[in-house]
Amino acid sequence: MTSLVRRRLLGAAALLPIIPAYGQGRAQNCGVATAAQTEGPFFKPGTPERSSFIESGSGAQRLVISGQVFSARDCRPLGGALLDFWHSDERGEYDNSGYRYRGHQRTDADGRYRLETIVPALYPGRTRHVHVKVQGSRGRVLTTQLYFPNEPTNRRDGGYQRDLEMKIVNAGVGTFDFVVDA
Repeated sequence: MTSLVRRRLLGAAALLPIIPAYGQGRAQNCGVATAAQTEGPFFKPGTPERSSFIESGSGAQRLVISGQVFSARDCRPLGGALLDFWHSDERGEYDNSGYRYRGHQRTDADGRYRLETIVPALYPGRTRHVHVKVQGSRGRVLTTQLYFPNEPTNRRDGGYQRDLEMKIVNAGVGTFDFVVDA
């Protein structure tokens, strides 16, 4: 690297804002958008607006996922961002005729979201995961998947990415901060 290039890079770095750490550390690198992944074959538009997927009669382990949505451009929390979640049920099946374990919500003014749901079951060929689409008021839709740490089937799943793991705070509570182009 030439000294001119090095000076330019160091000068540009000096202009970058200092960002506090949020969630599992995503916001520290908020110039880097959350990795995109396939929506898979089970996405369904027109989901109901809701922050709880808890179904009466389900004996599955409960899960709360929360976090914030940040702009990759300026590292600010995105109020009003749209999040659309879906995942398999306690038997590893997706509801393709209704909206069980499906729904969307918007972040609050500080870019926060919170979803009450269950831990999805495994289904053939995949590890446990939660699908999500995230979009700020401007910008493209980010489609990705969230994974569970220490899941034995993670290593065998071709879609699994460690940087998309939720941070499990305690039993049944996970966090993940999204960084989107907005």
